[in-house]
Amino acid sequence: MIDLGISKLALIGVVALVVIGPEKLPRVARTVGTLLGKAQRYVSDVKAEVNRSMAMDELNKAKESVTSAAQAWDQSVNAAQESIHKNWSETSADILAATQSWQAPAEIPPPSYKHPGKNWRLKRSATPQWFKARAGVRTKALSGAARVARYRPQKLG
Repeated sequence: MIDLGISKLALIGVVALVVIGPEKLPRVARTVGTLLGKAQRYVSDVKAEVNRSMAMDELNKAKESVTSAAQAWDQSVNAAQESIHKNWSETSADILAATQSWQAPAEIPPPSYKHPGKNWRLKRSATPQWFKARAGVRTKALSGAARVARYRPQKLG
């Protein structure tokens, strides 16, 4: 890289002041600053694009590896499924041959209905009124106008 120290920057500033002049120097400095900013943004954009392309290549490699693993898994599952079907058919044929000589018992009737014995008219979990009165639970709702009329302070006199 270019090695710019304070002494070299001061020398460049003095030469620019002499060559350009004090009137045009601020405008030239702003122009150089904007050009340097644009160059930095361009370099950062190029770096970001390179990083994106590298990440995309890595993702494509990962995708290919996952796809190949999924295909291998699918093949192993299919092979296991075929062996299970083969074993099932052999076993079911053996069971069918063994059960042809066996007689099924007489059919058992389903169990009859038995009423649970609950009294649906009886409330089982209601809170008693004496407990509500002792605990101060409101049992009746008041409308807004009734509440105002009940709790309005009385006029003296």
